[in-house]
Amino acid sequence: MSARAEQRRRPQDEAVPPPAPSIRRTAELWLTGIGAVLATLFLGGFALVVNRLDEAAFADVVRPVLLGGAEDLSSAEAFEAGRTLGAWFGFTLLLVLALAAVAVLLTRSRPWRRAPGWWLLAAGAVCLLGSQLIAYPIAFFFFLGAGLFAARPVRDGSS
Repeated sequence: MSARAEQRRRPQDEAVPPPAPSIRRTAELWLTGIGAVLATLFLGGFALVVNRLDEAAFADVVRPVLLGGAEDLSSAEAFEAGRTLGAWFGFTLLLVLALAAVAVLLTRSRPWRRAPGWWLLAAGAVCLLGSQLIAYPIAFFFFLGAGLFAARPVRDGSS
């Protein structure tokens, strides 16, 4: 082999990055999936039910449970408050699912990185704050997944 051919091959050999460490993030993916399904059932179910009720059914079924002893609100005001809460839960659900989807995509493409943990932390925070602290058990799954991204070491000696 000539010296020129060897010089042409040497930079290519040096430019090849080392292989990525092999790691499986099965627990994180399961926790994200459980959180997404529970958020869909709770937040989406509430939004769907409340936004499909008429005012009379809302006053009979939902108002006593949702507002309790708040008798100072008229029926129309209570109905509007319930529909607003349903719309807010629906928007929160869309944002939580979008953040969880980004986390899953990043986990699947580069499982050795910790960036998906930040996306899961954001999904948990949105779930918690968007549900007005009601859905804390659901947000716990996202927070637990984010914590596993931070705590679980990457094998092969990588950071």
